[in-house]
Amino acid sequence: MSWFQVRTDLALEARESIDGKENEVHGIKVEEEYDKDSDVHITKVIIETKNGAKAMGKPMGTYVTLEAPAMIEPEEDYHQEISDILAKEVRELLAEPEKEKSILVVGLGNRDVTADSLGPNVVDNLFINRHIVMEYGKVAYNCSRMHMVSSLVPGVMAKTGMESAEIIKGVIEQTSPDQVIVIDALAARSTKRLNRTIQITDTGIHPGSGVGNHRNALTMESLHVPVLAIGVPTVVDAATIVGDAIGEYPSALSELNNMYVTSKDVDFQVQQISHILCDALNKALDISVSC
Repeated sequence: MSWFQVRTDLALEARESIDGKENEVHGIKVEEEYDKDSDVHITKVIIETKNGAKAMGKPMGTYVTLEAPAMIEPEEDYHQEISDILAKEVRELLAEPEKEKSILVVGLGNRDVTADSLGPNVVDNLFINRHIVMEYGKVAYNCSRMHMVSSLVPGVMAKTGMESAEIIKGVIEQTSPDQVIVIDALAARSTKRLNRTIQITDTGIHPGSGVGNHRNALTMESLHVPVLAIGVPTVVDAATIVGDAIGEYPSALSELNNMYVTSKDVDFQVQQISHILCDALNKALDISVSC
């Protein structure tokens, strides 16, 4: 099976791939929590050392995964519960969460490809206020404290001729945000996590890495601003699905190694998930205090 490479953006799945050996790997800390009322399993994977990062194939940092099996169901009350939990986790990973700051939210992905349109869809419904605060001050919202939130959808290189990182760096240079939040669609190893899992990390993101399409990283090191990444897996490697079904990975599956599968109602699910993420971000970034 040496030809076969499992592709996943989820730190939880990377940790599972070394399951049984984690006691031998120093520098990986795992914390688990289960919210029985909302049926949400929260796993926090903390990579503390270079040795741990090498074993996981991920940068050092904190990765929080929310697994909500019923997230794809059209239940608004349940979606509110998920967004409340997600907002809490986002606040905890923000750099200096109580400090009033300027925040740039970036929606990565291709708006014209449904499984890759999560980022743009989230940004479309986000509460944006930087232009109002810059023009009229916080008095426009009758608040003494609030974050200034701006957004950007850089598109894809095939349409712009530019890397997303190049566009984002230019905007950062002009607007000087204190924090960047990046939203992107991810790739998963397991079909059970498709559109049912949310990952938050303070390490930034490497766009396209889960599907083997490596682009310039969006990290603290490359952007010189703290980067929080939020993603949901919307595709799964086709070879993984077939291999799991037959219980082996013959070399014939190599023809499927660059093919990815998504759910048949992905358009509806992406819309639902985008509203959950947007609602969570609006809650997480609200530090307003009435005058």
